[in-house]
Amino acid sequence: MVVLHTVVAIALVIGLIIWLRVEPVISLVLGSLYLGLASGVGFAGTLTEITGGFGEIMGKVGLLIGFGVVIGSLLHATGAFGRMVQALVSAVGARRLPYAMAGAMSTIFPSIYVDVQVVLGAPVARSAAPLLGRNGLPLLAGAIGTGIFSGYVFVVPGLAVILIAGQMNVSLGAWLIGGLCIGLATALLTTLLFSLLLRTNYWKPETDEDASEAMLETEASDAQAPASGEGPGLLLASAPIVVPLLMIAFGAFAKLAGVSNEVISFIGNANLALFVGLLGAYLMARRWIGVERTSEALTDGFKTSGEILLITGVGGSLGAIITASGMGAELGKLFSADAGGPVLLSIVLAWFIATVLHVAIGSVSVAALTAASIIGPVASQIAVSPVIIGFAIASGSLFAVQVNSNFFWMFKGLMGLSTKGALKTLTMVTSMASLASLALVLLASVFG
Repeated sequence: MVVLHTVVAIALVIGLIIWLRVEPVISLVLGSLYLGLASGVGFAGTLTEITGGFGEIMGKVGLLIGFGVVIGSLLHATGAFGRMVQALVSAVGARRLPYAMAGAMSTIFPSIYVDVQVVLGAPVARSAAPLLGRNGLPLLAGAIGTGIFSGYVFVVPGLAVILIAGQMNVSLGAWLIGGLCIGLATALLTTLLFSLLLRTNYWKPETDEDASEAMLETEASDAQAPASGEGPGLLLASAPIVVPLLMIAFGAFAKLAGVSNEVISFIGNANLALFVGLLGAYLMARRWIGVERTSEALTDGFKTSGEILLITGVGGSLGAIITASGMGAELGKLFSADAGGPVLLSIVLAWFIATVLHVAIGSVSVAALTAASIIGPVASQIAVSPVIIGFAIASGSLFAVQVNSNFFWMFKGLMGLSTKGALKTLTMVTSMASLASLALVLLASVFG
């Protein structure tokens, strides 16, 4: 019965979010209450698991999420990201821009929340699109979409990465290199495949594009951005992102080399690394935009991170209830793997669970967290590395960003697309990226 109750609880969460438009936080708590009471956890036990699950996930990822979001808010306020994007255009030229944008979004910018990334990328896409011909806008839109989400789910410190790694008890150092390789390869491969699709009659500008709405949004965002001469230089602007990654990588490589002590563990700690990035971004903002505007940027970052932390915490509550209900033992039977065939099945099953959750819920991060919460408790029973299972969850949570996602509508407006056009770009490339990355994860499981 526990399996049935778990299915009902997840269906309840999904139904409340999609059909009744109840906020995800409220939906997740209601789903947790139902599952705890229906599966026999008990009245007191259910409340204990909900609060305990919230605290546990916050202990794992709370600081990482908060620091990462605030870094993004500060760097956006200083105009640092705008400088990075413009430097990219100048360096590679228009023809290579789709691949450069996909690569940059998936590797350089994942510490920044996805909404900020699309605000920064959309003006570049619209201005450079005429240089690429009739299909310039959809190609750049697709490249930006796949780059943003490939980085979001695979590359440290993307939010979905932090959530999955936290629930799977995988260190970010262990995730770092493999995630970077899969994320970058997924973004570039998907951009290539999408460019081939656009060589057909797939794209119809007269029905797929709607420039007027996007121009209004872009002008509004441009009006709030710092003037071109106000920001820090490119090298300094990128430091709050690059330095934390180098610190985490240092700790990971030291561990691989068998070198470990308290100092190395301290330097390579992800929480400290992101705090160093936050401190650098804060000092840079104070220097370039002043105390008042820095305070405004911090307030925006705190507000955004608060919303993310709350939904993340209650997602952890649902995971705790699932564990307490005994669902872990049932999943352990599904994920038991003693030979090559079942190993393959375990990876595909993890991917499938995350895919179904994302298509239904419409949030990449919530789908990733929920799938990891379901699978994490039985990870030790699976004859596959927890990192590989984490990659499979990340891959599945990518699938089909579409109309039940707030990002979808923001992307549509900023890129100047009709609803049909957004489906043919963002939904298509994230679906392609999910399948492409699954193939890469399966390949990594063979050689890893």
